[in-house]
Amino acid sequence: MAKLFLVPTPIGNLEDMTFRAVKVLNEVDFILAEDTRTSGKLLKHFEINTPMHSHHMHNEHKTVDLILKRLQNGESAALISDAGTPAISDPGFLLTRACVENNIEVDCLPGATAFVPALVNSGLPNDKFIFEGFLPVKKGRQTRLKILAEETRTMIFYESPHKLLKTLAHFAEFFGEARKVSVSREISKLHEETIRGTVTEVLQHFEQKAPKGEIVVIVEGKN
Repeated sequence: MAKLFLVPTPIGNLEDMTFRAVKVLNEVDFILAEDTRTSGKLLKHFEINTPMHSHHMHNEHKTVDLILKRLQNGESAALISDAGTPAISDPGFLLTRACVENNIEVDCLPGATAFVPALVNSGLPNDKFIFEGFLPVKKGRQTRLKILAEETRTMIFYESPHKLLKTLAHFAEFFGEARKVSVSREISKLHEETIRGTVTEVLQHFEQKAPKGEIVVIVEGKN
C-alpha cells in the first residue's frame, strides 16, 4: 500500500531503536536516508537489507517528484535522518507536504527526539515552550534574538559545538546575564551531561571546557 513512514532513529544509544521501527524498515519497499553511510551502519546493526537511497537537504527538491511517483505507483517508503525524528531540523517537510497534497498516507512513528529529554532534564518550566531549532547564522540573527528577548515561554535551541560560546554570549547580551539556561550534550551517549545555571555561569563553564557533541540549549522565558 502506498505510504510514507517517518521513522525516528536513535540519537545515540542504539537500544533506543523501537521494535516497530525495525519492523517498518524491514517491510517497506525502500528507505530514504539523510546520509547513507551513517544509516548504513544502523541498518547493518539491525540486519535490515531494504534498498536505501539518499534524501538530504541538498537534493530533496530534486528527488521529491520521483519519490512521489513511486509512492503513487503503490510502493511504500520510510524516511530516516542521521539521528532523531525526520523533519525536526532535518529533511522531511517537503516530502511530507507533497504526500499530504497528493492524498498519500503519512505515518510518523513515535521515537527519539533530542529536545524532549533536554527540556525535561533542564528543570525549567515545560508546560509551555517553543522550539526554535538553529538560530540564523548571520542574516536575521540579531532581529530574531530581539524578538525572543520578550518571549515568556521556555525556548529550545539546537547548536553546534563550535558556535555554542557565541550563542551563549548573544543570550547574555539580548536576554540578560542572569537568564537561566540548561545545556545538554551527547544525550543518551557515554559522555552525556547537562550543565545548568545562569547564562554567564554556563558560558564560563564551556569557556574552560570546550563543548563537544550534539547540543540542545534550553532557555528560560522572560519573567
